[in-house]
Amino acid sequence: MRKPIEVEIYGQRFSLQGEADEVYIQQLASYVDEQMRTLTQNMKTGTPTKLAILAAINIADQLFQHQRDQRAGEVEVERLTQSMLEHIDHQLELNPA
Repeated sequence: MRKPIEVEIYGQRFSLQGEADEVYIQQLASYVDEQMRTLTQNMKTGTPTKLAILAAINIADQLFQHQRDQRAGEVEVERLTQSMLEHIDHQLELNPA
């Protein structure tokens, strides 16, 4: 079993356990902390719970946008691949071996 990893997010210390290595866990915690601190700059008041929920929504939005962009890229690669295959087939029909 791995030892707990201590992280700090928005001034709160947490002890986390997981399969990921400590550097990665620290990076995740740092990212969440950064998201929460960015939100505080745009809000007049906010409880840590409200900030955590808003940060979670922002992070989920980033994830969903990334997934959408990735799917769009995969569709484009598939379209280009199909187009190249059709072109190759056409060239083979014009110039049989």
